[in-house]
Amino acid sequence: MREARPIIALDFPNFEAVKEFLALFPREEKLYVKIGMELYYAVGPEIVRYVKSLGHSVFLDLKLHDIPNTVQSAMAALANLGVDMTNVHAAGGVEMMKAARKGLGEGAKLIAVTQLTSTSEEQMQSDQNIQTSLAESVLNYARKSAEAGLDGVVCSAHEVEAIKSATSSGFVCLTPGIRPAGSAVGDQKRVMTPSQARKIGSDYIVVGRPITQAENPVTAYQAIKEEWNG
Repeated sequence: MREARPIIALDFPNFEAVKEFLALFPREEKLYVKIGMELYYAVGPEIVRYVKSLGHSVFLDLKLHDIPNTVQSAMAALANLGVDMTNVHAAGGVEMMKAARKGLGEGAKLIAVTQLTSTSEEQMQSDQNIQTSLAESVLNYARKSAEAGLDGVVCSAHEVEAIKSATSSGFVCLTPGIRPAGSAVGDQKRVMTPSQARKIGSDYIVVGRPITQAENPVTAYQAIKEEWNG
């Protein structure tokens, strides 16, 4: 069985910072990285092409949310970049998610954001006027994502078991907000350690600052990878 790789969030402001960070790792160490809005909008598609040219896998975290036709066309463009995984907001609805799947094709994983890990139940009810529990909102979005033919969802590790019960064991759960024991929580409200996430059934974990801002990022990455693989 191939060793699972934690996804490193490349939350850097520019191209040079990314190059410097990736250069720390041995050439044979093929990483799985997340490129989010900040970096993609600052640098453009070239950042994806560069990372792919090094042999790394890319989760392009743009959280598309628009009318179905626009999302389908945008996904077709992202498919041409060779991304390994990307996402939409489940709040866009089943038809939008189906259009996203059609645009991206079958070569890459497509997942949906349920509720952001920075969102508390109180905020959800007040700001979004969703008057259910946070857990029920997440499960509803997960069911709709599965109905639309998506591969899985982005969710808190605390929600993985319930989501897989509501969908299927093969439905992918990608969990951000992962922090090694003893590290700062930052702006995430629902967090878990790599070993806890593994035990609870997460398929992918995303780790940012505990690696990118570590004194020795390579050592920090290897420690998290070892913990993630048990």
